[in-house]
Amino acid sequence: MNIFIGMKSVFYAIIACLLLTNTSAAQQIPAQEENIPFLVTFGRDGDKSWGDDDFSQTFFFVIPKFQVQPIYIRVFDPETSGTNDEKKGEYNTKTKFAVYGGKSCFTAIDARGNDPIGSYKSGNLLASKNFGTETIYDNEWYTFGPFNPSEGEFVEEYGGYIFKVIAEGVLGDDGNLYRYFLSSSSVENKVVEGGNGFTYEYTFRLTDNQNTVAHLYPYVDENVVSVKVSNFDFDNDGKINIVSVAKNNEFSAPSGDNAWATSEHKIVEKEKQTTLDIQFIKNKQELMKSNNVTLFVTNQYGGLLPLYTVPIGGTSNRNYKINFKEKKKTIPY
Repeated sequence: MNIFIGMKSVFYAIIACLLLTNTSAAQQIPAQEENIPFLVTFGRDGDKSWGDDDFSQTFFFVIPKFQVQPIYIRVFDPETSGTNDEKKGEYNTKTKFAVYGGKSCFTAIDARGNDPIGSYKSGNLLASKNFGTETIYDNEWYTFGPFNPSEGEFVEEYGGYIFKVIAEGVLGDDGNLYRYFLSSSSVENKVVEGGNGFTYEYTFRLTDNQNTVAHLYPYVDENVVSVKVSNFDFDNDGKINIVSVAKNNEFSAPSGDNAWATSEHKIVEKEKQTTLDIQFIKNKQELMKSNNVTLFVTNQYGGLLPLYTVPIGGTSNRNYKINFKEKKKTIPY
């Protein structure tokens, strides 16, 4: 099956969505809509029971083809030692952040997998940096770039250029908690109009707030008839609920400690070319702190669904509408 079938409709749906929402929501990862405080990547010697299944995380950024000004990829709190990170013994972790562009950056099959194997580092290495315990980067932003948009891989089906960012734990066993922002400025978070971000496997920190629901948004194209939702190390911390434009709720199997859980869900016609809303609803009876989780979603062929930072095509509680009011004439034409 051709993975790019229907991707033009994805791009136009993204643009429509961005025009109707806060554009900055699509620029920051995790986005405000997701209610997720941080991405998480552990050092290569980390304990998988702490929530990271492979100590590597890949995200893609789409830059629309009409963007001509340089873009920047900013990382918040890239070091591992301070305010936000997860300590195991003494801090000893190094994380490598690497930005890739050029031919095969995105289109290489291994680049779009959920495991760091094969040629997942495909494309041209544009920039990289290892971060250890340097306090100068604690709770601060580091900026990669500038990058000319044309340095990414042009993918017609996405309507623009794609850059890849890989965060990899190259040493140690602590958890690095961080965020991204796709920016048009090197010194502040300034949106790239029409830009977006997505991944195929998401490793993240759940908030400790038991009244906050986390959201992930897998996109369902027109060829999907069923999906499998796989989550790792949720520690049975509540429920996982799936909401869509057609369904109020459909519970997915929650995973236990250091274990995977997978459940299959049928897709109806109305749900195609929209995003599902996978909700992580924490246990309100017993507080579990610092819970890290990994999730990916596949279609009936085993192909991975992209997880976008903002919902595309609407969900049941996000049906965007534009209302027009007729303006009365005050002067004759």
